[in-house]
Amino acid sequence: MKGDVISVLVVLAMVQFMVKPGQAAVSCQEVNDSLAACVPYLTSGGNPTPACCSGVGKLQKMAPTTADKQAACNCVKDAASRLPTIKEDAASSLPAKCNVQVDFPISKNTNCQE
Repeated sequence: MKGDVISVLVVLAMVQFMVKPGQAAVSCQEVNDSLAACVPYLTSGGNPTPACCSGVGKLQKMAPTTADKQAACNCVKDAASRLPTIKEDAASSLPAKCNVQVDFPISKNTNCQE
C-alpha cells in the first residue's frame, strides 16, 4: 500500500513538471522551420513566396497565448539577429504582405515583453 501511494505521488510530480501553466509551448525550431522559406524575402525584398506566407500563418497559429507569443517573438528576434542582411522594412511588412495578423513584430529590434 505504501509503495502504491509513493508511485502515485511520483507520477503526479512528473505531470506537474511536464506541464507548467503559463509556460510557452513554442520552440525556436518550430518558429525557424515556419519562417525558413521567408529568408530570401527578408534579405532581398520583393514579394514573399506562398510557402513563406504559409509559414507566417503557421507561426500565428502556434502562438495563441501571451507566453507563446513572447516565446515566438524571442525566437524570431534571435533568428533575425543571425541574418546580418535582413531588411527591417521587409521583416516588419511580412505579416501584412501575407495577409496574416501576427500579434508581435517580426524584427531583430523588438521588445518581446510588451
